[in-house]
Order: sequence, then C-alpha cells, then structure tokens
Amino acid sequence: MEAAGAMAGRRIRVRGLVQGVGFRPHVWRLARVLDIAGDVANDGEGVIIHAWGDPAALDGFQDRLRREAPPLARIDAVEVFPHRGPAPHGFTIAASAAGLARTGIVPDAATCPACRAELFDPADRRQGYAFGNCTHCGPRLSIVSAIPYDRANTAMAAFTMCPDCAAEYADPADRRFHAQPTACPACGPRLWLEPAPEAGADPLDAAAALLRAGGIVAVKGIGGFHLACDAADAKAVAELRRRKARDAKPFAVMARSVDEVGRYCQLDDAARALLQSPAAPIVLLPRRPDGAPLPGGLAPDQDHLGFMLPYTPLHHLLMARVDGPLVMTSGNRSDEPQVITNEDARARLVGLADAWLMHDRAILNRLDDSVVAATGGAPAILRRARGYAPAPLPLPPGLDGLPPTLAMGGELKATFCLLREGQAILSQHIGDLENAAALDDYRVLLRLYRDLFDFTPEVIAVDAHPDYLSTTLGAALARECGARLVSVGHHHAHMAACLADAGIGLAEGGDGTFGLILDGLGLGADGTLWGGEILRGGYRGVTRVAHIAPVALAGGAAAMRQPWRNLVAQLRQAFGETWRDQAAPVLNHLPPAAHVAVLERMLETGTNAPPCSSAGRLFDAVAAALGIHPARIGHEAQAAMALEALARPHVATARPYPAAFGGDVPVVVGWAPMWRALLDDLAAGEAPGLIAARFHLGLVEALVQATGRVGAGPGALVALSGGVLQNRIILHELQARLRAAGWRPVIHGQVPANDGGLALGQAVLAALIADGHDRAKPPGI
Repeated sequence: MEAAGAMAGRRIRVRGLVQGVGFRPHVWRLARVLDIAGDVANDGEGVIIHAWGDPAALDGFQDRLRREAPPLARIDAVEVFPHRGPAPHGFTIAASAAGLARTGIVPDAATCPACRAELFDPADRRQGYAFGNCTHCGPRLSIVSAIPYDRANTAMAAFTMCPDCAAEYADPADRRFHAQPTACPACGPRLWLEPAPEAGADPLDAAAALLRAGGIVAVKGIGGFHLACDAADAKAVAELRRRKARDAKPFAVMARSVDEVGRYCQLDDAARALLQSPAAPIVLLPRRPDGAPLPGGLAPDQDHLGFMLPYTPLHHLLMARVDGPLVMTSGNRSDEPQVITNEDARARLVGLADAWLMHDRAILNRLDDSVVAATGGAPAILRRARGYAPAPLPLPPGLDGLPPTLAMGGELKATFCLLREGQAILSQHIGDLENAAALDDYRVLLRLYRDLFDFTPEVIAVDAHPDYLSTTLGAALARECGARLVSVGHHHAHMAACLADAGIGLAEGGDGTFGLILDGLGLGADGTLWGGEILRGGYRGVTRVAHIAPVALAGGAAAMRQPWRNLVAQLRQAFGETWRDQAAPVLNHLPPAAHVAVLERMLETGTNAPPCSSAGRLFDAVAAALGIHPARIGHEAQAAMALEALARPHVATARPYPAAFGGDVPVVVGWAPMWRALLDDLAAGEAPGLIAARFHLGLVEALVQATGRVGAGPGALVALSGGVLQNRIILHELQARLRAAGWRPVIHGQVPANDGGLALGQAVLAALIADGHDRAKPPGI
C-alpha cells in the first residue's frame, strides 16, 4: 500500500495513438505542474512513464493523462504497476527505445486553431505561410517513407530547419516539439503558380483572381492535387465537367467556414463536429430548401452536397481570397487516381487546368479526401482515407491473440488490412484495381504498410472470387512469404466487417446472428453471383437462409453500366415471354426493338447472362422504369442515388410495394407483385417520387418479413452491410423496422459498408480459421 504523503513510484504504460502527437511533452508538462519526478519515452508498445510523487498527485496525474490528451492522441489503455527505485531529480523526456514500428503512424490532420491563428496574425513570423503546422496538425501518412517517424524519413528531409524552427523543435514546452514537418518561410517548402504571374505577384492572389474569373486551377494539397473552380459559377462547373469527361458524379465543395456551409445545407451538431474535426472529411449534407443557390451541375439528380472545410494552411489562405465556395474535386482524368507529383500534374492535367498552384514538398503517399454521410443518425464513413487512415481499429473481445493476418480486400474500392495484437490497420481507399495506376498504387502502399508496421503475415486472406486481382496478388504473396492462404466468402466478409466495426465480440456474434447484406454482386458459395442475402451464423460460419430471387445479369458487365438491361430482365422474370403486354408504361425507356431482341435471345439461351441476386441491379431496373438514366450511367450507383433523392420527400407518406415469398430455407424474395403495382402506378400517372418511395419501403418490408420467416428470435443481432446500405432511406427504415420487430440492428461506423470495408471482415475471418482452437470453423460462404 502507498502511504499518504510518502513518495511512491509507478510505472505507467500508455497504449494507443500516442506517438507523433505531442504526448511526451504533454506528460512532461503535467509532471512539472504536479511536482512529479521521473521520465517518459516512446517504445515499441506506445509510451512508458516512470513517475515518483505523492500518491494523490500520482492519481491526479493518471487521471489527467486521459482527460487532457493532445488533440490527435487516442488512448486505448493505461496500465499502472508499482515501480521501485530511488526517485530522480526532476522530470525528463528520455530517448526513445527501439521497435517503434509497433505503434504506427497517425493520420494527416487539419490545421489546428493555433496554427490557423498564426496564418492571419501580422505579428507572427508564419503569417501567410502556406505550410505551417505543429504537433497537433499537418501531414503525417502523406509524407512518410519509413519508420521511425522522424524528419529524415519524411518528405521534409529535403528542408533543413532554420535556428528558430530548430529551437521550437527541441523545446518540450513548445507545441512544435518534435513536430517532424515543422517549417517556416525561412527554411520550408515554397509555393508558386504556373504559368508564372506577372513579376512580384503573389501566387495565391493570382490563383484567386483566375478562379474568380471562371478559370480552373490545379491545387496541390496534402494527399494529391485538386481541380478547383468557382462553385457558384455554373459555366465554370460545366466546363470542369466537360474537361474531366465527368458527366454526373458529384463534385466536392470547399467552404471557408461552417457558417458558409450553413448558407447552402442543413446542419446539425454532428455535421458541424465532423466538418471541424481533425479528419476534416467531405460531409454529405441535405440542401436547404431556402438555401443560397448553387448550380445543379455540382451534384446532378442529388438532394445532397458534399462540403468540406479548408484543412491545410494553403487552403485557408486561398479561400480567404475568394468570394465563396470552390469546387475541390480530385485532380485526375475520369476514373484515374489522383495526381500527386508536380511532373504528373503538368503532364496529366494539361487541358484540364488553366494554371497550377504548386509547391516543392513531395506527396509520398496518395490520400483521397474521406467522405462521410451525416444526415440523421450516426455518421457513416463512405470512403475512409485522409484523416482516418492508418489509425488502427481496436478489435472486439475474443478477437485478440490471433495470428498476424493480411487481408487483400476486393476488386473495387480496394483497401487492404493488417491484423495483429488485437488491432486492425485498414489502408486508405485506393480505388478500382482494374485501373493500372490504382493497381500500382495498391502494390506500393502494401509494401509501405508492411514496412511501417514491421509486419510479416502468417495468414493472407483473399476474396473467394478467383479472378479478382487482389486474390491473384494475395496468392502470389502467400507463396513468396510462406503464409497460409485463406479464401473468404464475399458476403460473409461484409457481415464480419460490420460486426467487428460495431464492437460485437466473438461470443456475442455467435450462431444466432443474422447478416442482411445488400450490394452489387459477389461470388457465392454455390458458384453463382449473389447480392441480396440474409445470412445466419456469425464469425464462426454462416448459412444462406434467404435471398432476393436471382435475375439474369444480361450482358454481364454491360448490365452494370446500362440499367435498361436489368429492367428487361426483371420484367421478363416477373411476367415471362409476354412481358411486353404488361410493360407499356416503360417501353419508351428502352432502346430500339432490335437491341432488346438481342438481349432477349441472351436471356433465353443463358449466353453471357449469369443469374444474380443483386440488390444493386434491382435499383437500376426500377430507376430505368422511371426514366432515370436507362441507357447508361456515368458512375457506379448513379441511377440508384438519383432514385433515392427522388424518393426522399415521399417516404413519410408512401405505402410499400408488395413482394412474393417462396421456398422454406432459403426463403426466396420475388418481385412480380411489386412490378405489377409499379406499372399500374405508372399507368395511373402517379408521381415518380412516390413510386420511388414505395419501392424503397417495399424492399425494406420484404427483407424484414424474410428475416422473420427464417427464425430470427427476440433480441437477435442483424448486421447491415454492403454498398446498398449507404442508401440512407434503406438504412434508416431497416433499422426502424428491425427494432420494431424486436431485433437489434448493427451498422457500420468506422469503416465503409461498401467494399472499402471488406478487408476488415476478411482479416477477422481468416485469422479465426487459421487460429483454430475451436474459436472458428471455415465459413459456409
């Protein structure tokens, strides 16, 4: 026992994101205030503190370590042990121990309030400097090349600190203590504009003038280039779409402040917090009906806009020079990854930009802007990248002690995941691996993460689809490093990702759990394509107990680009060869009869028309019936997103369309009754928005009924995952109906419901299989 008033010694272990975030100087300052002696150091497990003092002071010290942690720190655990030995004089920051790779790198962070104030302070030496930062903000993952995370292993190695910056860097009382990217106008990166403005002109002033005049400027950010234009200038927005060959995909918009965002969109406290958070993501927000006008071309067919705030000093300085919000869309040609080097920007953005706002700090690792939905309920990450990756995710109870596992993810929205020691490290969004540049990025980042985290996998998890490039790469890597290769079912991985994301442990996520998985498609256990599934089981394995009725994917990949194909396939499935007799209200949305006849022959013979239980293709079919992009969509889910926006005003008053149920186990949900009612509504001239709402509610009602038919008992967990669950109507209505039925819906929070979160589920399932000890058995799918 420690006697009151006596000197006591304690060894305090702090785990979490506690390196590179100013945690050691935070400990040093607290110790000095509380008259505690000892030392603090980084090591391979986090931060280790040796502390001597009065027991009451030590108790207060431990409490304040948690409560007053630096802004970018995340404390996962504080472990306290008695410590013997003589007390030293004073408190010091000790040299770091080896093995730092075990704690990782924190994400890039938006400019903190103190650095932002310096930008506009005439008395500060960093006034107007586009690259100021401190321990609480600035680039991290985007500039790092190796561990340990020090200046020599970052893009800042090219810049030697001046005496003033070096003094701040060495002073534990300064917020720039050991801030590796620290710099100032005397010693740091510089900014310029190409083509060069007239002699003596400020590059930011010249760029802002060009933007105000309707021009398009390539702006080098923290994780890649953006293409910027005046968001209120319809001609500039249309010209940017023309140059990028980007017909309809929404543009992200940057505003100077939360108040400016509020002029255009509805804001609640959660949205405000997200916009102003260190992650500074793009936040999808509902337009204000009475809001200030913005061109419809920013987000065609959508009732939401994606807004973000300035997150670097350069952005703050640029936004202060313009009159309103700017488009800030990825600096690339359509479907290519974002450009990150000055050379590539000059070459690949020629013809897209009128000028280039450049600097000489290299971007070593590409980071797209993260995207979060915040329209009611808990925020949901749709794209996890800058500001979130590579922060590790703690795994739920029962999933510790698993072998080191690398999960390779899927083919689209690719990410990979490292799992070890009770944590999962999910990479940033990389993109679609069918794109050669994205595939190259995937390989480079995989090597980087393995180096940064000193990671050698014992298990490699891949999707069950043998033709995915991620599967091929995983198999090759398993041979190279002698790891065990485990194939994981696509939809089981979605379910496991949702459970792990929501903190559902191994015991809780057992055999009585259900997974309601809705997406475009993935390979099922029976070798067919799935995409609208109800699974029963949990981490240890699942059974397919219900699904949407399979409908031919007419033309294979073409059906994912041309919604009319799915409409014809659905109508033929519902009404047989006489489908045209029922389909008069939608025939004008179909191509010439000769094209339809070719597709019908494909359906009759099964040629390039595999059956698929896809929820995503059902959305495309209904959208096509309403005349929403029936011929072709310009980006994934374009038709479904437009259908959702059309439905939203009518959800509160609409009645659900009916569905049909067949079979025992699995229950098969058919849509012939829905199609009959929908066509009747079209013929009667009902509003398209009402029809869209009835479809959404009918899908929800059918899925809830099917869940009841397959034996979900009171209180059963129902995991909701897959790309379709990014539809906020479907997500919210499903949660409400499931709760009303006495079940517990489980949703994503920290990782995307789409394939961007797939690798987390793969990693957990493969590690459990490899671990054995009856903790898991191979999944059924």
